[in-house]
Amino acid sequence: LWDDAAIREVAAYRGGPRQVWDNKDLAGGWTGFMRNALNGQTLSFKNKDFLTVSMTRGDAQLALFDQASWDKYGLAKLTNGRFGSNTFIVPGAGDAQDPSIPTLMKRGVVFMACHNAIWGAAGRVIAGGAKGAHEEVAADLTNHLLPGVILTPGALATLPVLQDSGFHYVT
Repeated sequence: LWDDAAIREVAAYRGGPRQVWDNKDLAGGWTGFMRNALNGQTLSFKNKDFLTVSMTRGDAQLALFDQASWDKYGLAKLTNGRFGSNTFIVPGAGDAQDPSIPTLMKRGVVFMACHNAIWGAAGRVIAGGAKGAHEEVAADLTNHLLPGVILTPGALATLPVLQDSGFHYVT
């Protein structure tokens, strides 16, 4: 099950401007880019109603799982040695220069997770030796999304919903 009501609530947001980011590369610097856009809009342009959404999929989605799931399923192996732990969830100074996911969430950034990417990650950890049925592992990973992350049925299916409601698409 995905968070249909939460998706609809985000889509109905009437403040602005509104951005939706298509984040798929874990090592691509995406949290820093989102922080920069947030800072430009809120601090420079003084757009207090600015909303940015991370439509997170692919390997970037690994950043949305808690450290317990990284440890349990060896998610670091899925990063090909680029990350030994989920450094994206370790808060820095908590200020406008901090690109950590908890700090961005406190500043109003919305993170959406892709069910299809969770299903794919579950298959990859099972292939790597994790025990359990595919459905069980996917459900367990879903239960380990960071608090506040909105689960979508699929990122690429949800992006048009936000675009149709006026969100500007950023890759």
